[in-house]
Amino acid sequence: MSLLSYENIKKILFKFDPETAHTLAGIGLRSLAHCTPLMRHFKDENFISHPILAQKFWGVTFQNPVGLGAGFDKNGQYILPLPALGFGFTEIGTVTPKPQDGNEKPRLFRLIEDQSIQNAMGFNNKGSHYMLQRLKKLYFFDYPIGINIGKNKVTPESEALGDYETLIKVFKDYGSYIVINISSPNTPGLRDLQNESFITALFEMAGKITDKPILLKIAPDMSPEDAIAICEVAIDAGASGIIATNTTIDYSLTTHAKDFGGISGALLTEKSYQLFRALGKALYGKTLLISVGGIDSAEEAYRRIKAGASLIQIYSMLIYKGPALIKEINEGLVRLLREDGYSHISEAIGADWKNE
Repeated sequence: MSLLSYENIKKILFKFDPETAHTLAGIGLRSLAHCTPLMRHFKDENFISHPILAQKFWGVTFQNPVGLGAGFDKNGQYILPLPALGFGFTEIGTVTPKPQDGNEKPRLFRLIEDQSIQNAMGFNNKGSHYMLQRLKKLYFFDYPIGINIGKNKVTPESEALGDYETLIKVFKDYGSYIVINISSPNTPGLRDLQNESFITALFEMAGKITDKPILLKIAPDMSPEDAIAICEVAIDAGASGIIATNTTIDYSLTTHAKDFGGISGALLTEKSYQLFRALGKALYGKTLLISVGGIDSAEEAYRRIKAGASLIQIYSMLIYKGPALIKEINEGLVRLLREDGYSHISEAIGADWKNE
């Protein structure tokens, strides 16, 4: 085993508290971005660009379907080096109109026995102006970037629409798509916005500001019937896609959980899949679907694709399995697609429903 293997790096990182380890990983990525030859070397090693995986959505080419989920790169600081890890796209944020510190520490916990993470971060970020300046420096970058947006903690629910309007106006000319985050459990009252009247007003407002794709990210803790109903409302109001799911507040999944914050990682895998499968059955062919939540292998990614996912995202399982996971998923998808006789990933998307 190489001294630089991820298992050895993980042993070092896991000696630090999770938030410090996250900061150290970020420093490593920013350092990589300043060394172009090394970044090019890692991209040549890790980035899978294969015709069977390439797709175009909203006029943007996604060379592979594996993206980094929102929450890791809250301030758009790691966009440049992420392709060197193998990611086909990234999602930055969640960004709020004004900077905010987030919730009190400690607010990030490893559930090592469960290969999961529990976080109560609370949208800690440097605000929309800072993020905008970051994006302005990347005008030449053709890598797909999603921008995940949320309301400030101090903004009352009655004024939440104004925060999202502000953010959509700020980012309407940047990124490949925008994601409406009203599903985090760490901003009080945020999930209460997952209702028909707010979602309708939000997407109708967004459609008057921009023609950029706006997606809705939903929580895993509602019934399939409610999730489908909310998503259909969003689609009817102009949503360009659905991302499922955010973290869960189902603390019964483990005896190791705190009684606050959201759980992600392996504990979320089956819960996220089952809700996504219900959404796929109801919405496949009506909108673009992105699956996230406990995806830890090519087989799991393929299961989500056959259930209707055009793209998948990973985050927490990256912490436990390391950057090699991205390449493993993409190479595994090429193999699985070929084994099933598909010549392109689009043929497998929604395969569970195509013959019904």
